[in-house]
Amino acid sequence: MANENSTILTAEQELKLRQPIEDYVGKIQAKIDSLRADGTDKVLSLQNHMDRVKKDRALTSSEREAAIAKDKTELEKAKVEEAKHKDEISKLISDAETYLKAHFDRDYYQKVKISCVKEKEAAKEKYRIRVAELEKQHQAAVAKLSDQQEIKDEKYVHKNRLFDAKIGLEKDLQQVKDRQHAAYTYKYHLIDLLRMSKFTFLETREQKWENYKYTFNRRTFLLQNGLYIAILLVFIALCIITPIVKNTPLLTYNNVLNILQQASPRMFLALGVAGLILLTGTDLSIGRMVGMGMTTATIIMHQGINTGSVFGHVFDFTGLPIGVRVIFALFVCVCLCTFFTAIAGFFTAKFKMHPFISTMANMLVIFGLVTYATKGVSFGAIEPVIPNMIIPKVNGFPTIILWAVAAIAIVWFIWNKTTFGKNLYAVGGNPEAASVSGISVFRVTVGAFILAGILYGFGSWLECARMVGSGSAAYGQGWEMDAIAACVVGGVSFTGGIGKISGVVVGVFIFTALTYSLTILGIDTNLQFVFSGIIILVAVTLDCLKYVQKK
Repeated sequence: MANENSTILTAEQELKLRQPIEDYVGKIQAKIDSLRADGTDKVLSLQNHMDRVKKDRALTSSEREAAIAKDKTELEKAKVEEAKHKDEISKLISDAETYLKAHFDRDYYQKVKISCVKEKEAAKEKYRIRVAELEKQHQAAVAKLSDQQEIKDEKYVHKNRLFDAKIGLEKDLQQVKDRQHAAYTYKYHLIDLLRMSKFTFLETREQKWENYKYTFNRRTFLLQNGLYIAILLVFIALCIITPIVKNTPLLTYNNVLNILQQASPRMFLALGVAGLILLTGTDLSIGRMVGMGMTTATIIMHQGINTGSVFGHVFDFTGLPIGVRVIFALFVCVCLCTFFTAIAGFFTAKFKMHPFISTMANMLVIFGLVTYATKGVSFGAIEPVIPNMIIPKVNGFPTIILWAVAAIAIVWFIWNKTTFGKNLYAVGGNPEAASVSGISVFRVTVGAFILAGILYGFGSWLECARMVGSGSAAYGQGWEMDAIAACVVGGVSFTGGIGKISGVVVGVFIFTALTYSLTILGIDTNLQFVFSGIIILVAVTLDCLKYVQKK
């Protein structure tokens, strides 16, 4: 038990330190509350009542209008009262905050903080003494035993006692942590009451940082970020090795732009499949859709008459204006990709078919059709002016990156700000519960596949412009693995209902940067697949560990 001279404060001593602050700020708060009673408080109450009246379907139109009119009259009076006391309230708040700034940290929090440091030391010393006692008791008990089974039982009991002691230490440390956190946040509790939950930007940041430190758990942190840390270390190592081996730096402005440029079309594919993974699904046909889209876009935007044929027919779009051909190529790419993803979505939603099967069927059908129709030949280059129309370089900056940024913004909005996005998370998390709550699982599933198809179409069209054509059925092979891997590394969980757009973006950049770095270093393409496979395996393992931990 702590005494008056100890640096470890008792609960009563802590309250005694805090009492002057509570008294001073409490008196000011009481004055503010009385001034707000007929002003600000009434304004908020009337506004809330008006919102409820507007949504109340039990009232007739005339009753609703009468109630709102009455509230508006009262609201005007309350606003006049609020304006009358505004300056006085501001002065009182300023007085309270000045007092807090002068006394809270010096007279209260720092003393509690010192006490908490001593409490931690005391808890650790208590644990050390307890472990020493247990070891002594264990050695004495073992010395008296001769039977091997009894010795084994004693060791088991000793191990449990050590575990209990460790749990006791963790409990004591957590209590100290709780005490310090409560002392820190008390200041913001007072400010919250004074300002009615209005904090400055810096105050909000300080509270978030404190909450992060308070809730920080090393094991959870490593589960969530261990893979990123490992990849970052690998990338740093590559940045050090590349100049030594190749006499060229890896992190240059041009290299960064090249990575972003290569990542941009892949971003569309990853954003599309991310929605399917969110529904515990996947899509194996992405690469073949890229090949189909590339071939289609190349045929329509081809430089001159096509050298290859489709089902024996040679297409010639040179009679159309180039702008029309560009838009028509995008339209056809999106339509074709959406058509096939909608079919996969229908079979998945209607017959509860696993997306692995429905998209694998798509993959085979698309590749077979495109290869048979085109005889597997490459269609050459598109009109050379088209890339400068779609993705021009402005002062060396590739604007294809802006297309990716737009896609990220749009999909983020859909996921986070629309009913469809909320339903997507709900169905992915628990389709049975979502169905019971009135959400159409069929529509959400098909909608996710259609959204994916639109994104695949855009991605293949942009890739065609980036590569200046060269579309063939074989193009895009293996891209589905890159897209899926980027999502998994970015934290979109195969368990469903978990994932963020920011994670997908990070995942795409990680894989593109890693591939680009290994290519510059001269690592064989086949070995690059090994790196990708290891990253995917580790990412899914960490995801599974997080899921098991929650269970």
